[in-house]
Amino acid sequence: MIVITAPTGQIGGKLVSTLLTREEPLRLVVRDPAKLPAEARRRAEIVVGSHRDRDVLDQALDGADALFWLMPAAATASSPYEAYVTASIPGADAVVRHAVPRVVIVSALGRGSQIYAGHVSASHAMEDLFRSTGAHVRALALPTFMDNVLRQVATIRDGVVSGTLPADFRMPWIATKDIAALAAEYLLDRTWTGQDSVESLGGEDLSHQDVAEILSEVLGTPIRYQLGDRTVVKQFLADRGVSEAMARSMMDMDLAGERGINNTTPRTAENTTPTTFREFAEETVKPAVAG
Repeated sequence: MIVITAPTGQIGGKLVSTLLTREEPLRLVVRDPAKLPAEARRRAEIVVGSHRDRDVLDQALDGADALFWLMPAAATASSPYEAYVTASIPGADAVVRHAVPRVVIVSALGRGSQIYAGHVSASHAMEDLFRSTGAHVRALALPTFMDNVLRQVATIRDGVVSGTLPADFRMPWIATKDIAALAAEYLLDRTWTGQDSVESLGGEDLSHQDVAEILSEVLGTPIRYQLGDRTVVKQFLADRGVSEAMARSMMDMDLAGERGINNTTPRTAENTTPTTFREFAEETVKPAVAG
């Protein structure tokens, strides 16, 4: 029995689709089952509720062989540690109570860098929480998601992609479909043991200028990179209901990116995933912009 949290998100949705092609029994923890594809509702067991809830997790992890843990950061949390660690305590407790043997966690690169990085640092602390359960753990240590570019579809239509990092600063980027594939690999494998981070650098290192140039070529229209101000972005987030602590945490994460927290791991063939940004732009950004 494989238990999936956040099964309707940009990673979880792709992971569920992959696992449905196999014969493994699935149990999905979801607030709103209507958001699941019809096949998932038909084929998988559904536990309705939040994976922050002890009772929901008791039901979900009964007899579980593997758990996929992804904790979305609550925008109104009092700190990133509340959002990731405190919110995950019921999950770690349930792993112990139900003796779940294997846990696959979505985390971030930069563990051991001694660079404070807001959300990223809290996700590393969340890893430690699950390691303390004694379960076998694989923490998927990930860089920036290519899919985040989709948040800017409206401005891309106007010829602009923005960010707060220097235009020529290169860092690794990963497509969420590659994350889902990596997670599926570990969830389906019953042979691995121990507790390790799985550092993945995605398809390639890119600067925002690279992203703008690739989008220009794929979309057939000029796209320029616009450098933003972190103070302005922080206020933008606060105006939309993000708590001051979480808005500051996001800017701390961004600043840590500029300090190189995602660039500490050398790229190898083993930690490079298949999807390039050009492929992602052709498959995903171009249809979104056209739509």
